[in-house]
Amino acid sequence: MDTLTMRTRGEGEPAVLLLHGLGATGAVWDRFSGLLDRRVLAPDLPGHGQSAPLPQYSFATLTAAVARALSGEGPVVVAGHSLGGVLALELASGKYDVEVAGVLALGVKVEWSQDDLDRAAALAAKPARVFVTREDAEQAYLKVSGLLGIAPADPDGLRETEEGWRLAMDQAAFGVGAPDMPALLAAARCPVVLAAGETDHMSRPEQLRALDPDAVTLTGLGHNAHVEDPAIVRTLLARFGV
Repeated sequence: MDTLTMRTRGEGEPAVLLLHGLGATGAVWDRFSGLLDRRVLAPDLPGHGQSAPLPQYSFATLTAAVARALSGEGPVVVAGHSLGGVLALELASGKYDVEVAGVLALGVKVEWSQDDLDRAAALAAKPARVFVTREDAEQAYLKVSGLLGIAPADPDGLRETEEGWRLAMDQAAFGVGAPDMPALLAAARCPVVLAAGETDHMSRPEQLRALDPDAVTLTGLGHNAHVEDPAIVRTLLARFGV
């Protein structure tokens, strides 16, 4: 059975589960988790950071791996970014034997063109690129995760090989596909907050409002709003009593 690398801190229920986006690691939540006065769980998703890859990537297989890592945990409030937001909604469906008290889905890409899907599939089929220097690999990590200019590279997001440096991320994870957001929202068994940064080029606020008129627009923030201004994003969890 797979085991995810899990960053934990604090105590108290409900715990807050923090799910990162494609290409990042659980470290992307470090500043955000420091604002929470309860138990916090921030895994590296399968095929990311120090967590093992999966034979196949889908929203169901990724969520099942997260659920297995939560064995024995009590209720959780889940904040997920981008891919992590989709997994948060999937986890809230009740299919994974995890009690979810609330979901914050931040910066989820809800509209996918065929070109988007074709590009993702092409990336998933490519071998991992090897860089001569660690610095070049760090820049690639920051670009893939959308963190360039707003956060340092997480060392766990890189691997040193005999040939050079590469990203720890399993390239195959790019092929996870497009979420069925209306179905995910309809299936969620808990309150859900959708949110996106005002300048998020991947998750446009108007696209989220088409799904939920109460979707939150975070003024002046971009795709990684939880990194740019963790205090503002943290206030959204107050809706779940956190």
